[in-house]
Amino acid sequence: MNETPERSETIVVRDLHKIYDTGAEQIHALAGIDLTVRAGEFVAIMGPSGSGKSTAMNILGCLDRPTRGSYHLDGEDVSDLSDDELAEVRNRKIGFVFQSYNLIPRTTAIENVTVPLKYAGVRGPEQRARAIAALERVGLGERLHHKPNEMSGGQQQRVAIARALVTAPAILMADEPTGNLDSRTSVEIMALMQELNDAGMTVVMVTHEPDIALHCKRMVHFRDGCIELDEVVKDRTIISTG
Repeated sequence: MNETPERSETIVVRDLHKIYDTGAEQIHALAGIDLTVRAGEFVAIMGPSGSGKSTAMNILGCLDRPTRGSYHLDGEDVSDLSDDELAEVRNRKIGFVFQSYNLIPRTTAIENVTVPLKYAGVRGPEQRARAIAALERVGLGERLHHKPNEMSGGQQQRVAIARALVTAPAILMADEPTGNLDSRTSVEIMALMQELNDAGMTVVMVTHEPDIALHCKRMVHFRDGCIELDEVVKDRTIISTG
């Protein structure tokens, strides 16, 4: 009998498979992975193109469903939920950060950050207050009314992080969050990620950059749809924000 995971186990995946049927062949993107991420961890998911890391991230983020296997997110079995049910889980439990920021071009930082709150049914005045608090948390208290084209790439990514945090999710999922940034700005974003993690946020991040992964506490390496290595980062890069 499968036991319900404890609340301290934010992500629990068992024998997870994802098979894509192209008609001519079946592609096994995930071939039976087992993964546990506990609350407060900072995990880097790595691997070459086609290794399954992006497929895994889509399933962990409730953007897709597995072909078979089980997935408990924050104690809730989400393996067989409908699209609408998955969307509700995403809104309640997960904040997303993407490589391309995905900001609305003609709107201000505040307006971009309030978008998830509108979907969550939060009232107008509270939307604004929570958006300002989230932007201040990521160091953009003086850029509240700036539009994306008035900000640097690093500032735009901070807006995206604020938008991910504004609903107070259980977990932050970041897909190549430094992929469009220069080295100095990448370090600044990873410092912010470490700060959020130090404050208790669970972070799962896909990256192909080994130096970026060294900022995390744990690396999970994918290859051919399997986890080939799961290791603690021994020589972790820690950025002092003081």
